[in-house]
Amino acid sequence: MSTDAKTSQAQERANITLQDKVDIQYMQQANGQRQQNMEGFDPKFADFVDYILGITHEIWEEKAVGKLYDYYANTVRIHTSDGTIYGREAVLAGTLATLAAYPDRRLYGDEVIWGGDDQRGFYSSHRLVHRGTNRGYSLYGPPTDRVVEYYAIADCFCRKNMVVEEWLVRDELTLVRQLGLDPVQTAKEFARRAAENGDSVQIEADIERGIGQLPPEAPPDVAAGANDPEHFVRRAIHDIWNRRLLNQVRRYYAQSVRLEAPSQRRYSGINDVQGYALSLLAPFPDLALRVEHSCHVGDAQAGYRVATRWRMTGTHTGFGWYGEPTGQQIHILGMSHHVLREQADGDAETRLRIENEWTIFDEFALLKQIFRPQA
Repeated sequence: MSTDAKTSQAQERANITLQDKVDIQYMQQANGQRQQNMEGFDPKFADFVDYILGITHEIWEEKAVGKLYDYYANTVRIHTSDGTIYGREAVLAGTLATLAAYPDRRLYGDEVIWGGDDQRGFYSSHRLVHRGTNRGYSLYGPPTDRVVEYYAIADCFCRKNMVVEEWLVRDELTLVRQLGLDPVQTAKEFARRAAENGDSVQIEADIERGIGQLPPEAPPDVAAGANDPEHFVRRAIHDIWNRRLLNQVRRYYAQSVRLEAPSQRRYSGINDVQGYALSLLAPFPDLALRVEHSCHVGDAQAGYRVATRWRMTGTHTGFGWYGEPTGQQIHILGMSHHVLREQADGDAETRLRIENEWTIFDEFALLKQIFRPQA
């Protein structure tokens, strides 16, 4: 079998649609031989990207759910905006429940951005589309026979063929809508049940955007001024979201930027990006974003792909998408993928620009938090 045929089979196995040769170098170059050092990993995986795509395919597409015992550590932790799931058995139970609710579920991989090595551990950020038909019972009720399709990003930290920690964000609000449910009423009902069960305890505290009346101070790695892709994205997040310098959108984003946000919102151009920022800052005037992790692949010639994981905190004291202010605080996990390329304009310090962005956070979890019953 030729190398091209093997590559094609690997891509088909992971249900990946690749747009051009540039994407291929990021997504899959498996040719049946090891492409990088992967001590402790199953030799059938050509590289770490092949590992992430491969185990996803086996567990979800082939429904080899028991492979979780091979690929997930017994003490694995899965972090979401609703809390943390502890242990492999809990992950297995959740996987079985999801497959029962969506028996024809498919996971289409759009991107894997990664970092690390086999000694320190690998880190991946896997952006994918979930698609399936609701033919079984789920936490939202009886089958609806509706087709759902929504984005998700899963970040995994892996050692010795095992996922030891994972961070997961899904566009859950889109799922709720596609099931035919009213998001606000459903969120209120879920919040009420959680409060009655004692599952939701929120500790109110100052939002960590600044100290007193002082302006927000950039984290050390941002203030250092390094111009690599990860620091570029961190500076953009700090300047736009924490410093409220919306004029700096033009410094960080290309004029033709395309942005995909939660609930299938799509934006194009500088003005749209500024409008999107305002639509979140207005209902949460003290909103703050704190970057937890970032990694990137690519180079100056082909462009950089940067994955960033962050936490969003704020207090619902303003009007906007989410109705009348409730005064409740939010603590939401979010992830962004950016494509950066050098532009013809600007000097060496400002030549990079964001051409594409995919940002995902669980907006349904946000609704549940702002509609928590008052104590």
